[in-house]
Parts: sequence; structure tokens; C-alpha cells
Amino acid sequence: MKKAFLVLAFAIASVTSFSQTDFAQLGTQLPTPNVYRTASGAPGHEYYQQQANYKIDIVLDDAKQRIDGKETVTYINNSPDQLSYLWLQLDQNMRAQDSDTKKIKTMSLDDGASKRELDELHNDFDGGFKLMKISGVDGTNLPYTVVKTMMRIDLPKPIKKGESFSFNVEWWYNINNRMEIGGRSGYEHFEKEDNYLYTIAQFFPRMCVYNEVEGWQNKQFLGSGEFTLPFGDYEVNITVPSDHIVGATGTLENADEVLTQTQRDRFEEAKTAKKPVMIVNQKEAEKTEKAKAKGTKTWKFKAENVRDYAFASSRKFIWDAMGVDINGKTVMCMGYYPKEGNPLWEQYNTEVVAHTIKTYSKYTIDYEYPVAISVHTNQIGMEYPMICFNGGRPEEDGTYSERTKYGMISVIIHEVGHNFFPMIINSDERQWTWMDEGLNTFIQYLTEVEWDPNYPSRRGNPQKIVDYMKGDQSNIAPIMTNSESIFQFGNNAYGKPATALNILRETILGRELFDFAFKTYCERWAYKHPTPADFFRTMEDASGVDLDWFWRGWFFNTDPVDISLDEVQLFHLDTKDPKQELAFDKMVEDSQPPYLGDQRNAEIITKPVIEQKPELKDFYNKWDRYSPTAYDVKKYQEYLAKAEDDEKAMLAKGGYYYQMKFTNQGGLPMPIILQFTYEDGSKEKHYIPAEIWRFDSEQVSKVFYTKKKINEVILDPESETADVDKSDNYWPQRMIPSKFEMYKSRYSRYGSDSGKNPMQKAKE
Repeated sequence: MKKAFLVLAFAIASVTSFSQTDFAQLGTQLPTPNVYRTASGAPGHEYYQQQANYKIDIVLDDAKQRIDGKETVTYINNSPDQLSYLWLQLDQNMRAQDSDTKKIKTMSLDDGASKRELDELHNDFDGGFKLMKISGVDGTNLPYTVVKTMMRIDLPKPIKKGESFSFNVEWWYNINNRMEIGGRSGYEHFEKEDNYLYTIAQFFPRMCVYNEVEGWQNKQFLGSGEFTLPFGDYEVNITVPSDHIVGATGTLENADEVLTQTQRDRFEEAKTAKKPVMIVNQKEAEKTEKAKAKGTKTWKFKAENVRDYAFASSRKFIWDAMGVDINGKTVMCMGYYPKEGNPLWEQYNTEVVAHTIKTYSKYTIDYEYPVAISVHTNQIGMEYPMICFNGGRPEEDGTYSERTKYGMISVIIHEVGHNFFPMIINSDERQWTWMDEGLNTFIQYLTEVEWDPNYPSRRGNPQKIVDYMKGDQSNIAPIMTNSESIFQFGNNAYGKPATALNILRETILGRELFDFAFKTYCERWAYKHPTPADFFRTMEDASGVDLDWFWRGWFFNTDPVDISLDEVQLFHLDTKDPKQELAFDKMVEDSQPPYLGDQRNAEIITKPVIEQKPELKDFYNKWDRYSPTAYDVKKYQEYLAKAEDDEKAMLAKGGYYYQMKFTNQGGLPMPIILQFTYEDGSKEKHYIPAEIWRFDSEQVSKVFYTKKKINEVILDPESETADVDKSDNYWPQRMIPSKFEMYKSRYSRYGSDSGKNPMQKAKE
């Protein structure tokens, strides 16, 4: 403890480092506002976006695993620019033998190779679009140029503002086996009964986005950066084997032609049902997959104002549905899954779809599409408007692990949630993965905890991102990195932005301000094309809080959060009262541990000279330095007589003055959040905004006045900032427990465990 006089004056102190860059405005790093996108983050008064309408005829060849298609595209130019050519995406060309995706993929055999990697080396799959004809609606051939995964169509004459142009494309391609060579789209083959389950997307040449931000967004598709597409209306006819069930983007227009009366009756019942209704039950699906009827059926769908299209088809499908009311509108939540997905899928899938639609609508905007579909595959999850493909398959005996169950629920929430980001709030996935994956993962976290408060969420909780943020900086990229150049894709594009938004909601802004601002962003950019700047600016505009330091730290840099509590010193205000001050001095002296030499001397020197010869003692040998003299009391009385009333009041307050010093070890400025525990056991929390670091980004000092004595100080007591090192967050210092495991071999740490899930073990 230290003793100091209270000086009611301020001095200008020099600082060793400055952090103006941390708290400078982002204006110079963001695009200049204009008539299309305002400084507030809202669409400008001249904002525009293009439209592309499609009429598509598809034939699914179940014998050859092939797609044949014809489409008529009507492209509407709403921009102020004349367009002399159009760019389309040919994403299936990523699977062509000469694709850049294959050429740039790296591999090392130093540590061996997986069978999947070797399969890819031996893969001779004939992928990619086979373009048969590109013509105007009058049948005249149009000149075109294929540039890998892009195609340019040269127009007979430029399209002016407000004009449209229609053209035809005919193509075919071989469907990839998702289980062998992967992919967002493809088929799974069930060998036992020789049946196929198709989840089909990126199956047609699709228009690129044209806007004032980049002109044509014709960045090549390499596999990681997904898609950005204009909105439009779709009429799609899908011809499949006659015994297939089809789920697709949009509403089914010819149910009386492709469904039985029983199936149509069940569908009507499902619209108002409180739990999922089986349109096609497992017994019926098992019968169909064995019979294999001949012939074909054409399923006709329509979808309005969507940015993409996908479908699923199989004779194996069980199909259930349940209507959900979203602000007066019925949304049909549906599941399509083979028997291999049960019992998990029949129990959980459609209920999870319904819960997701309701929860996301609360935090973002109302879900306005007529259907929300989740299809079961045994591969990665993938999303499209109104339909998504999700994994999560039980064992053959019907049991499943806890990881499988929650993994399935999480992927359904996540992929259904993508209807909002980016299918409706239509960001550019090819450039900024975090704008759809990160925002979606954040709302996924909120949806999971509303499903179950004890939900084992993988992302969202700040503690979940700590290991990533304190990792090797050479293997970490800023969130604001192009989708194809991201290290650690999951942590960068999903985990870190979701965590940042959770911290922004819980710690920086508070729920009320954050929820209003986030919902404002969603409402402003629904069915439009937002950029990162639109998001950053809207969140600040609607919350009324300057967040440039937060975006810079979390989204533009890679520094971790690591604030240390270096020192806590107790200061005593000198009251001038000799009784109090001498007692304080004695307390300070008594608090010091006795010197080792003095202890040993006391044992050896039993009678010092001063005790042997008392005549040698004088005034000072008898003086009690901690007992006030009459002179001291007199001087104190004189001082009080001259003191101002405010000075007397300050001296009478008593209490404790604690000086605390902090160091920003990690580099990312964040609020300093403290919890004091007092002598009587009570606790008090203090929140110091991040701006405390604005003049010195490395070290700051803060003084606290308390009426009670502090026993303990904890920095970030509720683990809300993602601090990567908690060992220096305590005063007095606290030991952080950990553990290690003993095992027989470093290469077989799990011993002879059979690998059975808990349900299987319970049966035994």
C-alpha cells in the first residue's frame, strides 16, 4: 500500500505510444458514399439492380446420371449503363479435367495421403458443361466465349437502361458422385437396392451480377468463394423417373398430375398441423424404392424473386410437412429424406426447420417465401433459396451419437438460415464469405440456444474462438479477405465474425441497440446486394455508436484480445489527523513480513547492550512513534480551522483508492471489464469502454475509489471478450487448473475402445 496526498490538479503526461490508428475513422478504407449507397449504409436514391428471369426445362437421366437442360433467360438492364455483352457463370466447369481448381490444388506425400486424396488424383470424371447451342429467341446463333467457369455472350446490339434481352441456352453435363469426389451438388448411390438420391444445384448457366461496385462480378469459381446472383422469377419443369419425389425451390404448380389424391390430402392437412404430417411415409418409400416403376413425370415449379434454383429427386424419399405462421402467412416447412436418415430425421428435421424460420424472422425480417425445405444427404450442408441439403446420418442400427444429433440439428439451422443470408439479404459470397456465413452463424447461435439453453454450440461463445486467435499469425488472415484467399476457412469466415457480432451485442452495444441496428440492416438490404461498407455503416447509423475501432480490430486485423491486469495498488488519502495517519503507518509497517536476519538475531542475542545498561537509553528509546503528541493534535486543529468546506468533506469521505495498471498484450483494443469482490463478500462490476486505449494502445492506468476494501479483482469475469490468456486477469494472482492424460502409446491414446456410441453401449 502507498500513501499519497490528493492533488486537485491535472498534468499533461507524455505517453510512450499512440493508438490513433486503432481509433481513426474507417472513412479512407471504405468506398466513397454516392447516389447508389449512402454514408448511412442505406441504399441510395438511385440504387438499382439487374433482374434475370428463367424458363428452364430439365431432364434427369437416372440411368446415366446426367442432366439435360434448355433455358430461356430474359435479362433486364436497370442500370444507367449500356451493356454490349453479358456474363454468365458456368460453375460446373470447376469439374472439367482442365479446370484451374484442379491445377492449383496443392498436396504433399511427405506425411502420407488419404484414400480421398488418391481418388482425386486418379479421378477421370468427365465434368463440366457441354454447351450445345446458344441463340436468340428467334433461333439465331449468338457469339459466345467460354473463359473457364465464365461465359461471355456478345449481343447483337447494346441493351440500354430499361431494355431487356432474351436468349436460349441448351446444355448437358454428367452428375458427380458426391460421396466419391465431393461437391455441393451431385448424387449418392445406395448400392443395396441400386438407387440414387440427387441433390442438384449449379445445374444451369446463371447470370452474373452487374452493379456499380464492380461492374460485372465475373471472378472465377475456384471452389471456396460461393455465388453471387441477381434476383429473378423462375419457371422450371423437371422431368424425372415416374416414381421419384421431387423437392425444389418454389411452389409446385401441377400437384394433381404428379401426386396421388392421398398425398394431396395429406399436404392440405399439413398446412394447419401442429406437428409434421407424413406426405410419403417410410413404409410407402420403402415399397417404391424396391418396385422401380418405368416412365417419367414432369414436375412444374414457379418461384418469384429468388436469386438461384435447386432441387432434389429420389424414389427413396420420405416426405413430411408442417405449416408455420409467419406474421399471418403460412410457410410450409418440409423434409425429404431416405429411410437411412431415420429415426433422427423424422423426429427432428421439420421441427428444426420451423424453429429456424420463426427465430430468424424475429431477429432479421419475416420469411416471405412459401416453402422451407431440408433434404437429407450424407455429405456437407449446402443452401439455396427455399431448399438446402444437410447431413447427419444415424448408424445402420438406428442409434446415433450425441455429436451426430447436434451436428444434424446445427447444420439444418445453419443451412435453412441461409435463406436470410445470402438468399434474401444478397451479399457477394464470391468476394466476402463472412457476410453470409458469419452473419448466419451468429443468428444460428441465437437459434440454437432458443432450441435448448444447454445447446453445445460450436461457435458464438467468445471462448470458442480463443485457440484460433492466439494461433500462429502467419496462418491467420483478416476477416476482410477475399473468399478464395482465406486461411482456416471455418474459423475466419464463420467463427470469428459470429463471435465478434456476439461480443458487439452483449458487451459493446447491448442487446437493445444491437438488435435494432441489425434488424435495420436486414430490412434495408432485403432482396438487394449489400457490401461490407453497407453493413458497417448501417450498424453505426442505427445504433448511434462509433464502431470504426471495432470493425478495424476484429475485421481488418488479426490481433488477438489479451489484456493483462498488471498491478493493483491501494492508496490512502492523507487526512492530516495524526491518530488516523500514525495508525495507518503502523499498519503498513506491521504488514511487512519480519526479516529473516532479525528473527535469527532475536534467537541468538538474548540480552543486547541497551538492556544490559539502561542508563544508555534516551528519549528515542522510550518514544512511541505511532502515538500522536499534543503538538500533532494542535497542528491538526489549526489545519482544520483554515481548511475549506469542500476539502474537509473530501477528507471525511474516507474509503479506499485503488490504482490499477493494464497492458494490451494482444494488440486488439477492447473494453476493460472488471469485477470487484469486497471484504464483506459483495461484488461490483465496472465497464470501461475501449476508448480508454485511444492515446496509448499498450498501457493504461485507472484509479477507482471504493468505500469498502477490495479482496479480489477479476478482469473479464464472465469471459465475454475472447481474452486469449486468462492467467493474468486476476488480483491476487490465481492458479488456472489444467490436466494431462496418461496413456500407453502416443499413437493409440484411446486404447481398445470399440468406438460404439453411447446408445449402442446402453443397449449392451
